[in-house]
Amino acid sequence: MTYLGLDLGTKTLGISKSNGVIATLYKTIRHDNDYDYLIEELKKIQKEENIDKIVLGFPKNMNNTISNMAAVVLEFKEKLEKELNIEVILEDERLTSKISNDVLINANTSRSKRKKVVDGVASVLILQSYLDRKE
Repeated sequence: MTYLGLDLGTKTLGISKSNGVIATLYKTIRHDNDYDYLIEELKKIQKEENIDKIVLGFPKNMNNTISNMAAVVLEFKEKLEKELNIEVILEDERLTSKISNDVLINANTSRSKRKKVVDGVASVLILQSYLDRKE
């Protein structure tokens, strides 16, 4: 089974991929709130990579309430399921962006480069979290 992990940010979509064991960074797509563009790009990826399931980060606050971005993520999930005819699993994404930033800082990644890849690294954490729990 092949999975995509997604971290939907306000300007970018981080994408990771896994064959069921280890999640790896696939790419980051800049979208500027053009979700239809993202759907088309994900259709291409689904076809090229034979994706079976998508794991989408679901933004929650630390007190377990749903964040402001959650409504956007839920709408995006519905579009993905409809347009790609695929199961989309929501995965709690609390702290993934902070952990991603910390990892990149520890790797001496410049601020400008971090901004470009932080959502991608967060998508790896989201997908790996799902895979680890699934086992």
